[in-house]
Amino acid sequence: MQAIQFSLNEKKLELVKKDIPSFSDNEVLIKVAYAGICGTDLHIVQGAFPCNGVSPFILGHEFSGILEAKGRNVKWLQIGDRVAVDPNRSCNICNYCREGNVNYCKNGGINNTLGIVRDGGWAEYVSVPSDEVYKLPDCITLEQAVLLEPLSCIAHAWSKIMPIRPGQKVLVLGAGIIGNLFACVLHSQGHRDVIVSEPVGSRRNLLNNLDTGFECVTPAKLKLKNNLFDVIIDTTGYAPAVEEAIYLLDFGGKVCLFGCANPEAKISIPAFDITAKEIQLFGVFLNPLSFTKAVGLMKSMGQRYFDFEKLGIKTYSLSNYKEALATLKDGTISKAVFRI
Repeated sequence: MQAIQFSLNEKKLELVKKDIPSFSDNEVLIKVAYAGICGTDLHIVQGAFPCNGVSPFILGHEFSGILEAKGRNVKWLQIGDRVAVDPNRSCNICNYCREGNVNYCKNGGINNTLGIVRDGGWAEYVSVPSDEVYKLPDCITLEQAVLLEPLSCIAHAWSKIMPIRPGQKVLVLGAGIIGNLFACVLHSQGHRDVIVSEPVGSRRNLLNNLDTGFECVTPAKLKLKNNLFDVIIDTTGYAPAVEEAIYLLDFGGKVCLFGCANPEAKISIPAFDITAKEIQLFGVFLNPLSFTKAVGLMKSMGQRYFDFEKLGIKTYSLSNYKEALATLKDGTISKAVFRI
C-alpha cells in the first residue's frame, strides 16, 4: 500500500510502499477514504511538536473510511461499515482517566495518538483498536467525517467556555479551518455578534464564503474598531496575537486558548488585569470524551456548514503530498485533505 511516512531523527517526510498492516483480535482494518492534514502535522514535520522519535511512522490523526476486516473479538462492527476514528487512547486506569480527564493520561492521550505516536491515516489502510472507531450515521458522508476529529476538539472547547449568552460579543482569532469551524458552530447556535481577525486576505475571503454575516478584518483594523469582547477564541497559537487580543477583553471576559502554540512561546499578561477584570483563561487540549458530541453537532448542523468548497478545503492524492502541504502553508486554502 502507499503511505506517507515521517522520520523525526532524519527530519524526512516521504511517500513509501508498505505492507497492509496486520490487526489483533480487538482491532479492525480500515480502508481509508479521507485523511486530513492538521496544523499539528505541519508542526510535527517542522520538529516543533512532540511525536514518535523512536522509529519512522505514518502521519495522520484525522481520517474516515470503510471497515475492511476485523478481529475475532469485534462484534459490534460489521465489514463495510462507514466509520471515523478518534485517534486518542486512554489507559482507563490512572486517576486522570478515572476522573474523566483522559486527555491528561500519561500513558494515553497525546502520548499514544494515532498519526503522532502510532501509525495513522495517511495511508491506504490502517489498523486501529476497535474501541476508537465510531460508526457513522447515514446523514454524515465519509468526506464530512474527516472533520469529526477537529470538531470533537472544538466540542471540548465549547463545553469549557459555555455559557456564551445571546448578544455577547465574540472574537475569533484566525480564519483557518479551526476558525471557520468555530464560526460555523457559533452561527448554528444563534450567535451573530461575532468578529473574526485574520491577516491573510485569501483566508478572509474563505470566511466570507460561509455566509454567516460575520465581519472578518485584519488585526490592524481590529485595533481601530476599539471594541471590547466578552469571549475571545484563539485558533492561531500565535502568542503575540493572543497578547494583543487580551487587551480587547471586557470585564468578566473569557479567553479560550485553542491554537497549538510553539512550546517555547510565552504570553505576558498584566496580573492586575486578570484579577481586576476577573478574566477567565481556558486552555484546551485534545478531545476528551467528546467525539460523540462532534457526531451530534455534525448531524444537527448538516451540509449547510460542512461543505468543502465553502470551508475552503481542497483534496489531494497521497502522491501529491508536497503540493498539499505547500498550498496549506501559503494560506490560499483553509485545509488540505487526502482523498484516498
